[in-house]
Amino acid sequence: MTIYDIAKEAGVSASTVSRVINNKPEVNEETRKRVQYYLKKYDYFPNETARGLVNQASKIIGILVDDIRTIHHTEGAYIIERELAKLGYCSIIFNTGVDNASKAEYIKILRRRRIEGAVLIGSSFQNKEIGCAIKKHLNDQPIVMANGYLDLPNVYGVLADEQNGVANCVKMLYEKGHTRPAFVIDFHTPSNKLKQLGFEQAVRSLGLTEKPWVYKTEGTLQGAYDVTTQIIREHPDVDGIIYAVDLLATSGARALIDMGIAIPEQVSVIGVDNSIYAEISNPKLTSLDNKLLDLSMVAARTLIDALKNRQTIKKILIFSTIVERETT
Repeated sequence: MTIYDIAKEAGVSASTVSRVINNKPEVNEETRKRVQYYLKKYDYFPNETARGLVNQASKIIGILVDDIRTIHHTEGAYIIERELAKLGYCSIIFNTGVDNASKAEYIKILRRRRIEGAVLIGSSFQNKEIGCAIKKHLNDQPIVMANGYLDLPNVYGVLADEQNGVANCVKMLYEKGHTRPAFVIDFHTPSNKLKQLGFEQAVRSLGLTEKPWVYKTEGTLQGAYDVTTQIIREHPDVDGIIYAVDLLATSGARALIDMGIAIPEQVSVIGVDNSIYAEISNPKLTSLDNKLLDLSMVAARTLIDALKNRQTIKKILIFSTIVERETT
C-alpha cells in the first residue's frame, strides 16, 4: 500500500495524504479524519529510508559494544537507546568483538548504514586504530564515547572517574584497619589501567606496601577464583582485595569463603560497577558505583545536542561513589 493507494481510497491527492502524515495544518478536519481512517485501516507507515533520502536525515544511530555478554555495557546501550527513541531516533546495536581490526570494520559498516551519529560503549574503543577508522569513515558524524575519549573534532567523551574512585576504595579499607590490599585486573583496557593507577597511587601515598600487589587474570569466574587463591598463598597477610569488575569480585569472595576466610573480618572485598552481581551475591558486595545511569543519560543527551548543532562539551567526567554492603 503506497501513499497513492491511500489517496485514491480517500478521494484526495497524494500531497494531501502527505500533509496529514506530517501533521501539516493545511487540511480541513473532515478530510484529515477520512485520510487517517484509511491510514489506520491499511496500517500504512511512511518509508523512512525514502524520507531520509529526501531530507538527508536517516534518524538512525549506531551503537557499538565490543561484547554484548558484558552486562554493564548492554545496560548502558539499553539506556541510551531508550533515550534516543524518545526523540524518534532508531538505534542499531552492533556486537563488534574485542579485536581492534573488527571494531574498525564496524566503523566502516556504520558509514554504509548512513547513520547520523554513533555511540561507542566502553573504553576499549579508545585506541589509535579506532581513531583512524573514524577519521576515514565517520569524520562528519558526531560520535560519543561512553567511558572513553579520542581527541578528534567530532568525538565527545563521557567518562567515569574510576581512578579516584578506586583510590577512595583503598582509603576506605585503610580507615577500617585493612592495610594490606591487593588489586585484581582482567583486561588491559584504558578504564582498567586507570583503576590500577588509582590503586597504586593510593597504596603508595598511604605507605601500605613497598610494591603494590596487582594481579592479572582472565575475565572469567574460574580465573577470579584461581587468582584469589594465588593471592592468599603468596600474601597470607592480605586483608583486602579490590577487583576491576563485580563479576570477578563475586567469584573471589566465593574462593575466600571456600578457604575458610571470614569476609569482611579477615579480608574485605570490593568490586567495581555496582551491578546486579553486587546485589545478588552472598555476602552482598561492596562496589564502586561508576554511575552507569548518569553516564549513559549524559552520553545520549550529548549526542542529541551535537546532532542539533547545540553547544556541546567535548569531555565530561562523572564522579563515582562507593556503595558499601556486607563485604566491607
